[in-house]
Amino acid sequence: MTSPVSVLSVKLNRIGRKAGALFILAPIILIPAIARAVTGPGSDQPAVVTGLGRIVDGDTLDVGQTRVRLEGIDAPELAQTCQTATGESWACGKASADFLRTMAQQRDLACDRTGTDKYRRTLAMCFEDGININETMVRAGMAWAFVRYSKEYVAVEADARARKVGVWQGAAEAPWDFRHHEWQVVATAPPKGCAIKGNISSHGHIYHMPWSPWYDRVKIDESRGERWFCSEAEALAAGWRPVAVN
Repeated sequence: MTSPVSVLSVKLNRIGRKAGALFILAPIILIPAIARAVTGPGSDQPAVVTGLGRIVDGDTLDVGQTRVRLEGIDAPELAQTCQTATGESWACGKASADFLRTMAQQRDLACDRTGTDKYRRTLAMCFEDGININETMVRAGMAWAFVRYSKEYVAVEADARARKVGVWQGAAEAPWDFRHHEWQVVATAPPKGCAIKGNISSHGHIYHMPWSPWYDRVKIDESRGERWFCSEAEALAAGWRPVAVN
């Protein structure tokens, strides 16, 4: 009889081929989708968020009507590039989002809610058909363990590093360093150092961070109500939403 782990490994390697990313997947351990966190007394937030997935980027997605940030991981930004073992550049940010999309886009997801971040996004560990999505992203080399906030996936990242998969096949900048550097480059140009672009289009009110792949194309026309923001929290409070991957 074929073991569940073997079947799961085949399924995830098919995901990797569909996403077109440059990595090899190792067997993933199946973890039951059991809610680990319970909301505080009087909270109206469910312990488990369920719904169809819609990808925003490599570590953020909408589950039904809830914006979810995958806890404990940090994926490369959409505009970010990494290097192969031979020094060639590849679009690791887009590959990460594509990999997550293949696992979660329009799939029935169950996410164990662990809290809320400062941008009012639900922090969660998400599962699709029993597969731990957060762990799979790190194990495939499509995300870093976000050690500033969690040590959950440190060992998983070490395994991915050893196998030189995904971002670990060559030189790669941690996404938090990439964001810092991109912000420093543009922060002196916009008004008062507020570098987030609030754009209005047929897609609605959307804000672009300096590391957005479309950032340089967006021109702010204040006569149309477009504006600059100093923080994501400010943009969200004003009714803007982050740009999502296509």
